[in-house]
Amino acid sequence: MTRRDAAARARFLIAMIFLASGGAKLFPLAFEVAAFARWGYPSWFMTLTGVLEVAGAIGVLIPRLSALASLALAALMVGALGTHLINAEWPMAVAATAILSLCAWSGWTRRAELRALLPGS
Repeated sequence: MTRRDAAARARFLIAMIFLASGGAKLFPLAFEVAAFARWGYPSWFMTLTGVLEVAGAIGVLIPRLSALASLALAALMVGALGTHLINAEWPMAVAATAILSLCAWSGWTRRAELRALLPGS
């Protein structure tokens, strides 16, 4: 498998993770509602998070936007990681770290796309 193939598979995996996770928040599944309540977050924040996750998942699949979307999702995962650490949810913190790392790596491998999005490029 080439590096390009690995990056494409990573982007597909990222998209599937965030489509599923965002969908669970937008069609408020009981476990998501309970988690956000346990963490003390309002329901609008769950909806916002779901919208950002689904938008990021779609963006990851659009070649011109994939680097930006990957890095935006990595930033979102910093918040998720913080939430899991504050609430001592260690297995979820490990999962959040893995997803954050995958998103950051995906964004880094396509960093040339970010330059193309800058004005004057």
